[in-house]
Amino acid sequence: MTSRKVLVLPGDNIGPEIMQEAVKVLQRANELFDLNISLDYAELGGAAIDLYGEPCPEASLSKAKYADAILLGAVGGPKWDNIDRQLRPEKGLLAIRSALDLFGNLRPAIMYPQLAHASSLKPDLVSGLDILIVRELVGGIYFGEPRGIRVLEDGQREGYNTYKYNESEIERIARMAFEAAMVRDKKLCSVDKSNVLEATVLWREVVSDMAVDYPEVELSHMYVDNAAMQLVKEPKQFDVIVTGNMFGDILSDTAAMLTGSIGMLPSASLDKNGVGMYEPCHGSAPDIAGLGVANPLATILSVAMMLRYSLKAPEAAVAIENAVSCVLDSGFRTSDIHTEGMTMVGTVAMGDAVVAALRLS
Repeated sequence: MTSRKVLVLPGDNIGPEIMQEAVKVLQRANELFDLNISLDYAELGGAAIDLYGEPCPEASLSKAKYADAILLGAVGGPKWDNIDRQLRPEKGLLAIRSALDLFGNLRPAIMYPQLAHASSLKPDLVSGLDILIVRELVGGIYFGEPRGIRVLEDGQREGYNTYKYNESEIERIARMAFEAAMVRDKKLCSVDKSNVLEATVLWREVVSDMAVDYPEVELSHMYVDNAAMQLVKEPKQFDVIVTGNMFGDILSDTAAMLTGSIGMLPSASLDKNGVGMYEPCHGSAPDIAGLGVANPLATILSVAMMLRYSLKAPEAAVAIENAVSCVLDSGFRTSDIHTEGMTMVGTVAMGDAVVAALRLS
């Protein structure tokens, strides 16, 4: 069997802690399903700054280019807030996404029935929730040029950014979203702000034109402010949402909290060939780093996404997802999802529980 190369980027703060548990689960799946996965390690973000003086070293990027998939913990933290803006940890994340052209970000928001009580919304609004947000990841205002801070003639400083998308950038992310809708409930909502922003006027036109290739998919359009409201008001109306970089960043975090904890949600960032980087939706949580209480389930579920999308091992992916559900059925909870009557566990114990529950389907 051909070897599958996975690059592990532990990252910063709780990153190494949650990654340790995800790797344990991946190694167990590797043994059970004879996946022939080999692991390599590199640094990204603040950890790379500390070692190499830059957030995305060439050595890390070179390893990433030859990997079949990348597993990332989390980057950033206040330790690096006062360094030059171009050298901050988040720049490393943007750099690797751009260099590998990981344009398609898949962020599922799934309500595990065991956690319906943890949502800030009423259980009847979120029970059975299953949304997939498809976010364009390497364009839009986060990458648009020109950008910067300048001094005007009157002496005031002015910050400016450029929001732009071309047709091909819109087409490829829309196609990914249409294809995802085809294997789900065949409903796609495209989110824009075309009543104000010309870039999203084009977005809406291109997505609408592509709908003729997918006659089975029910396409709708929604302004981003209304979409944010509807996610809170009636979230189960959505199946697949496709949107640009900035709007997707905001809406996916909103959707994450509907499920009770952002600590439960994985993500995938894919290139045109399905090679991708997988990471939890949450941040590096410096306030709890080193305490052994971080929830590793989002990273473990990111491993499942990696096995499904990039490593083409769907049986192993399902087995990991079933193991997580089994652990939740058993009442194990980290502090972010804990309620009375459940068993409070830390990061390592939660990882161990998933490993113990993982078995051949």
